Amino acid sequence: MKYSLFILAVLAWCSSISLHGQSYRKTSTSEYIEQYKDLAIKEMKRVGIPASITMAQGILESGNGNSTLARKSNNHFGIKCHSDWKGKRVYHDDDKRGECFRKYKTVYESYIDHSEFLVGKQRYASLFTLKTSDYKGWAKGLKKAGYATDPKYAHRLIDLIEKHKLYLLDEDRKWEKPSAVAGNDNFEITTYNTHVVDYNNGIKYIRVEEGDSFESVSEEFGLRPWELYHYNDLESNANIQEHRYIYIQGKKGRAHRKHEFHVVKEGETLHYISQKYGVKLRKLQRFNHLDENDKVKAGDKLNLRRKKK
Repeated sequence: MKYSLFILAVLAWCSSISLHGQSYRKTSTSEYIEQYKDLAIKEMKRVGIPASITMAQGILESGNGNSTLARKSNNHFGIKCHSDWKGKRVYHDDDKRGECFRKYKTVYESYIDHSEFLVGKQRYASLFTLKTSDYKGWAKGLKKAGYATDPKYAHRLIDLIEKHKLYLLDEDRKWEKPSAVAGNDNFEITTYNTHVVDYNNGIKYIRVEEGDSFESVSEEFGLRPWELYHYNDLESNANIQEHRYIYIQGKKGRAHRKHEFHVVKEGETLHYISQKYGVKLRKLQRFNHLDENDKVKAGDKLNLRRKKK
């Protein structure tokens, strides 16, 4: 009887996973553009922000609308609450843990608020002296004014605009997605296979998907392959398909305060524990007086935040 109940429970669990997997299909870059380009153009005509910039920011900040913040809160531009926000709020880990972000009823509200946010902040005022055709000036100006902490933010916006010909939107010309039938053999290369970004210990990571490589993930997030190896404490000959998750930012020097210790289970390695808690491998070694070649065994109690006495 117990065995039958166990089998039924397993089947139900597998069924729930299958249903969950079918309930959401990721939006591609071209689909995202097609869906929201008219909103970007409408806002350009209303307030003067280049449609290409709005579109590129939406793609980048929301991961083509696939991010948790976009799907659950309709926030496509990563705009945080700030002291003047009176609307609904949601909390996510970003540069810091549990940061406050704005929540909207619709995606359109997010696009409107993005415009109002830029128009209403003095630090962005100089951008509105630029022509709507000057997407490079806008991209660099947004980075300089502090819209994002990513040092490559302007480059990423410009790269998106040029890869996807979003500048056509600024000229109010018809935008059509690239087509292999029309002779564009690079269509698959120029669109991002965007992953949903999640957080562990306040650090961004992605789930590795079939077909991923260090090179493809690096290109998607504007990184160099060596950065991914470094962030994940991996050798340059590592195979990304052997890992379920990959960090796209550097791990931290200690675990979250709710994780002081970890008791090693059978089969776990120090690298696995480093990835599990988002802590640099060398820090774990230092906390626990371990050399580079030392191994851990089942039952060992490891410090995750400070040195053992």
